[in-house]
Formats: sequence, C-alpha cells, structure tokens
Amino acid sequence: MKKILFVATGGTIASKKTENGLTPQITPEELISYIPEVEKICEITAVQPFNLDSSNVVPENWSMLVKVIREHYDAFDGFIIAHGTDTMAYTAAALSYMIQNSPKPIVITGAQRPINLDITDAKTNLSDSFYYACDDASQGVQIVFDGKVIAGTRAKKVRTKSYNAFSSIDFPYLAVIQDRRILRYLPMLLPVIFEHYDAIIVESFGVGGIPSSIKDMFYELCQKYPEKMIVLCTQVAHEGSDMTVYEVGHEMKKLCNVLESYDMTPEAVAAKTMWLLGNRPMDHESREKAFYKPVNYDTVWS
Repeated sequence: MKKILFVATGGTIASKKTENGLTPQITPEELISYIPEVEKICEITAVQPFNLDSSNVVPENWSMLVKVIREHYDAFDGFIIAHGTDTMAYTAAALSYMIQNSPKPIVITGAQRPINLDITDAKTNLSDSFYYACDDASQGVQIVFDGKVIAGTRAKKVRTKSYNAFSSIDFPYLAVIQDRRILRYLPMLLPVIFEHYDAIIVESFGVGGIPSSIKDMFYELCQKYPEKMIVLCTQVAHEGSDMTVYEVGHEMKKLCNVLESYDMTPEAVAAKTMWLLGNRPMDHESREKAFYKPVNYDTVWS
C-alpha cells in the first residue's frame, strides 16, 4: 500500500463561512474524513505547514512546501498539497522549478467550494488526487482539478466560480480521471502503443512533425519495432503534409520508416492502413509501394 503525505495549506477547500466571508478553518484530518474511500488505497500522514487564503501565499511559503517535501521525500511514495485556487498555478510553477524531475508525484489540488458543503467539487478533486498519486505512472509536479491532470508549468485559472476553473495553456492535459480511472495521453503511453499495435497513425502538427517532448522516445521505439507500420498525416484539413519543410519532420522521416500521407484524408489513411494489414503480410518496401499506389483518387501527390 502506497504511503502518501497530505500537506494542507488552507484555501477554499478548507474554509468555513464567517461573518466576514470564507476563511480557512478545516484541519487536514477533517479534510481526509470527507473522502474515507482513499484510506483503502494508501496510508496517509497529514501535516499543515501553514493555513492561508492562497491570496496570501508568498515565495516564503513555496520554500516551506519544498522543505516539507524534501524532509519526507524518502519516507513517502507521493505528496498531495491542498491549496487555494487563486495562486495555485503560481505555486505549481514554482515547485516545478524548485523540485525538478521528481520520480514521485507531487499533486496540487483544491476546490471552488469548501469541502463541508453539500454541493462541492472538493471531495472529487481531493479523491482524484489520491488515486492519481497512488498510480505507479504518476510523477512530477502536477495539478489535479475537475478530472484533469495539468503539468505544473502549464496551469492557469481561467474561471472564478465554475468547477472547471483550470486550463492547460498551449499543452495537452497529461491525463483525465473518470470514475477513479486514469486515462493518460501520448507521452505516458508510447511504449504500450508500439508494443500492442501493428500500425500507428500519427496525426501531426502542420505539414508534419512531432513535439520534441516525445521525439527521442518515438525514434527509439521506431528502431526497436521496425516491423510496425507507421503513417504520418496532418490534422490540418487542406493542402496536405510535407515532412521535408521543417527539421522536426525531416529528421523523423530520415530516422524512421515512416509513410507520409501527403494529401490523403485521415479517414482514407486509416482505411487504407487496415486494408493493407489485413490483405497479406508485406515487407516494408512492398507495403510502402502499395500505400503510395493511388486508389480511387485517394492521393495525387505520391
């Protein structure tokens, strides 16, 4: 059973109503008592280095969080920080730089409404955070909020009241959490995709290329599984792909046995790939020749 350190810092999730408005008053132990189901998946130790409305969180508080995590790092499998939403993105970014490349998850979460209310997002966010922190594939500094997992350097609060308060800016969500199931996106799944599928269709950016964040792993897997059929198409509807235009595409075509779709539609690419795989076994040269042979006007570029 995983050991998780729960770090409470105040925020709306831990607030109660007063005559002057919401203020943090709920203890870490009380917060956990609202999600008893997580005690079946992990052992929880709770600490509270400070108790603040997140508008009052300053860099000294970031240093306190880093100190707590470093002092307990070897003793725990993961860390969950309950934090106010107003400056959560700043804290997530700061911790991303102050604790870089952590192989253990450091999850930051909170809520738009206090956990002691009948209608609140706090229970789901906190429960999701524990399930995510207990997953073997989780690592690094991330925000878990409204069923989304956001890289600590990409989060931004975009709504003041709605439950979907945070977005990942110009970068995909790392995962989504649905009914306690963690659905991860491409960076975490590449080895599994190559292992279990005969063909991989990459819907790339622009005229063709893949992000540098997955480039090295993608090239390594292409060389490990040379028998796989890998096709690159573009998510742009018109004018097709041309992997020779940019370095990110040119390098991929040079190092991998990639078939380029050019002006073929993604629908045609998917159907033609399945047709080729189901037709008969082929070596790469024969498969490439068959893929580029026009059928019913599917391509005019090749």
